[in-house]
Amino acid sequence: MLFPKSLKIGDTIAIISTARKVTTTELAPSIAIIKSWGFKVVLGKTIEAESNQFAGDDALRTADLQAAMDDDSIAAIWCARGGYGTVRIVDGLDFTKFKKHPKWIIGYSDVTVLHNHLCAQGVASIHGQMCLELDRKSQASRETIKEILFGNFKGIHYASNGENFGRNGNATGTLIGGNLSVLYAILGSASEVDFTGKILFIEDLDEMLYHIDRMMQSLKRSGILGKISGLIVGGMNDMRDNTIAFGQTANEIVSAAVSAYHYPVCYGFPAGHLNDNRALIMGADVLLKVNGTECVLEYK
Repeated sequence: MLFPKSLKIGDTIAIISTARKVTTTELAPSIAIIKSWGFKVVLGKTIEAESNQFAGDDALRTADLQAAMDDDSIAAIWCARGGYGTVRIVDGLDFTKFKKHPKWIIGYSDVTVLHNHLCAQGVASIHGQMCLELDRKSQASRETIKEILFGNFKGIHYASNGENFGRNGNATGTLIGGNLSVLYAILGSASEVDFTGKILFIEDLDEMLYHIDRMMQSLKRSGILGKISGLIVGGMNDMRDNTIAFGQTANEIVSAAVSAYHYPVCYGFPAGHLNDNRALIMGADVLLKVNGTECVLEYK
């Protein structure tokens, strides 16, 4: 796995949008935070661009990300906003130069497409808060990204609230995953990773509970859940149900799907569509430790 170089004060971060449209005004508070860390900021052509819900058409979004990937003056790329659209451009990207000189790409949710595509290409990336609303998230959401960028990140210790830990144990493996709905959508594509021996992270937002079950059953029937060495479940927020209740929460659905396996499982991990959306290094080798009092994710 290739790991981008750590950044230093004075380096330049490019902000681009691979998905939904966004304005400079909306990004202003986050840009101020990034500059306060000592970085310079450049805005891609997708910022202020508009094509219906997208930040410009597919061609513009592809070209904007490609330019940032290949520009030697850019030290990292921060995706501005999620929504939907990254899957429409990923196959048009050329990673030849990028793999020779990798740089951190930051984002989550819809950017799960990129995280998994990069892992399949052998490049690590940062699953973390989008640039938009960085100022509204927890301090840990910001600081964990900052620590990774500066090369100071060690891992996450998360204390149990008495409900969040499903199955104790220790496991090692490469960290992969992201948004469950996006993971489900890219199965069978060039962006799918080899799940064997991996630590899988999943999170989701605003889904029907039966949709969560459908996706988990797909992961089970395809053999994916039987291949991984550990499971981390982040935020499962604002789930919806039919008039006739499904009868299980999202975490209960996940628990039932993995009940036949014996690897450690952590629920309620502080990452995903949460105020406390802590950064993760996708593609990193990690040690996952789950017990009755805490979940620990350490980078090896």
